[in-house]
Amino acid sequence: MTPETLKPILETLIYVAEEPLTRKQMAELLPEATPADIDAALHSLVNDYAGRGLVLREIAGGWQLATRPELSEYVRRYHRARPAARLSLAALETLAVIAYKQPITIPEILEIRGVSSSSAIKTLLDRKLIVPKGRKECVGRPILYGTSKEFLVQFGLKDLSVLPSLEDLAELDAPTT
Repeated sequence: MTPETLKPILETLIYVAEEPLTRKQMAELLPEATPADIDAALHSLVNDYAGRGLVLREIAGGWQLATRPELSEYVRRYHRARPAARLSLAALETLAVIAYKQPITIPEILEIRGVSSSSAIKTLLDRKLIVPKGRKECVGRPILYGTSKEFLVQFGLKDLSVLPSLEDLAELDAPTT
């Protein structure tokens, strides 16, 4: 199967998929296509969407069609909806600690933030941005938390490696002389 033959098939599958479609899923659905053909078709589709209202992007370990971020205001106008519910500063801080230190327990988050994070944890769990990742092998066996696939999707991240390093963040916070 050639990349040109695959392009409309992959575009359709990605469009109807509820979550980012992984290469593995594509290969299972298209056993007659080689991985190289799938990759070539995907990269050709990315180029086809360049400069258009939609973008094909690799996020959360798969591929998804999305609107260009710079056009979000027009989508909001169309839906006449207020912007999505925002996270509180406490929830954002807690999410950042979890993203960088995962897997991590609530007492460890408390030690880093210096304040209780129980309500922020509940909010993040409700929004499916974090998930339990097991239990720590210590007294009381507290729950370990980590970010979810939904976290990657909501923040448009390919994987956690694209997060800025802690050193880069420290440079942003450093006073300029």
